Amino acid sequence: MILINDRRLRLLPVIVLVGLAVTGCGTKTATKPHQNTVHWMQANPISSMDISKMTDLVSDTTLNATNEGLLRVVKGNKLIPGVAKSYHVSKDGLTWTFQLRHSKWSDGTPVTAKNFVYSWRRTVAPKTAGQFAYTFDHIKNATAINQGKDSPKQLGVQAIGNYRLVVHLVKPQSYFKYLVSQAYFFPQSAAAVKKFGARYGTSSQRMIYNGPFKLTGWNGTNDTWNLVKNPEYWNPASVKPTKIAFQVEKDPATALNQYQSHKLDSVTLSGQQVAQYRHDKNLHLRKNAQMWFLEMNQKKEAFFRNVNIRKAISLSINRKQLTNHVLQDGSTPSKGFVALGLGARHGVDFANAAEVTSSVTDNHKQALTYWRKGLRQTGHKSVSYSLLIDDTDTAKRTGEFIQSELSALPGFHVTTSSMPFKSRLTRSANGQFDMVLSSWTGDYPDPMTSLSNMTSHSSYNHGKWHNARYDQLIAKAEGQDATNPAKRWADMVAAEKTLANDQGVVVLYQAAIAQLVRSNIKGIQFFPESPQWDWRNVTVK
Repeated sequence: MILINDRRLRLLPVIVLVGLAVTGCGTKTATKPHQNTVHWMQANPISSMDISKMTDLVSDTTLNATNEGLLRVVKGNKLIPGVAKSYHVSKDGLTWTFQLRHSKWSDGTPVTAKNFVYSWRRTVAPKTAGQFAYTFDHIKNATAINQGKDSPKQLGVQAIGNYRLVVHLVKPQSYFKYLVSQAYFFPQSAAAVKKFGARYGTSSQRMIYNGPFKLTGWNGTNDTWNLVKNPEYWNPASVKPTKIAFQVEKDPATALNQYQSHKLDSVTLSGQQVAQYRHDKNLHLRKNAQMWFLEMNQKKEAFFRNVNIRKAISLSINRKQLTNHVLQDGSTPSKGFVALGLGARHGVDFANAAEVTSSVTDNHKQALTYWRKGLRQTGHKSVSYSLLIDDTDTAKRTGEFIQSELSALPGFHVTTSSMPFKSRLTRSANGQFDMVLSSWTGDYPDPMTSLSNMTSHSSYNHGKWHNARYDQLIAKAEGQDATNPAKRWADMVAAEKTLANDQGVVVLYQAAIAQLVRSNIKGIQFFPESPQWDWRNVTVK
């Protein structure tokens, strides 16, 4: 998503504080194993449960637990049947036919092919303003519909009876099978949307579910919620936990204290905490496909449209210092906009193939040269801008570090503005920022999961960077070269290098999760990409 984002920007919190605990009868201490209830800690709340409108990883992960699409991603990026029990792709790759199983919504009504047709039409409709509408572009008429040039009824998806769904693409898309496993391709009940109206997806009671769990206890603004077994799910035997209770906790020290006092069975560590527990047998370092970067508002501020200014900002930041001495959690300096692990060819990871080393290596002398040139070109002697960040501990420390690094540029005055995650998402989407610390977690194992975000028309291009060559390369990779792996790869590598050389965004680091998990908690499934967590097999031994 996913903008951890800010597919899935998914917009993310700077660090997802995770905690597992088992609840006792009326206590907050670890429970008896047979109760199989866990407590899980998040750093940020759910933003929205509206499938067509959600944008962040917390919401995306929750939707993946409570709902289900045609296919489901499991360990090793393998796909297994979800609502679709089988599917067929035509020889030309343009027609996908899904045969659906008989399954139910949590209210007992059947899940049908019409639910998918309705959901997809709703997402691409301009009035919905869904930020993931662009992911439907390969489906016939989707682009025209989203631009208001055609009716949603013309979308290339049709229900043949109740249990057959046919999708018509305008061009082959090798990763379409991964897209239909993502939350923004999930079905929606037209009856539920109509019933709840504008409040649909704003609380646990204003939603129905077709996945392994149901959401309870979320009123739309609170910091606690639960996942409980969905008795109507088609495969209830695959769901082991009785309940997962979530609690938002933004302070790493408080979270660690709860772990130490046996009120939590798992906690994500931050900064020096990682060094403190480096030799603990329960420490797990999980590499994430989440990239953190600076977006500069190039639509609002002409100053940031100057490439020399953007280069000066990038070369002023010591990424190794940031990851090794500020974050200290296993995060690593970015090689580019695409995370390591999202695609390889002939044994070479895309991030390595497309790296422009000079664009991600600090060089103060060169930064000053670019800065002075940019100031002359823009007619400024000094400027003052604000950096928008989340209100988490890690975000604040990262913001302070960046502020300090940029202060080395003469006349550059940077202040930081922290706010709750949901507010930061809204302001980013609305372009209400000078600079913003953003993130994106890949949805599927292909570089396009990230590269597509930086096209001129992408709703996730919050800074509104525009580069005609970049747009052309992405169009080629998705169009005329889509069925030629070598050419498509070359297009994507060239696009990444174009983004790096032009500093469309200032990439910072690839995130990691340093997590303590007690040995009696089993079955945790972590995904570097979205949906990040799968709760179905979690047990307490």
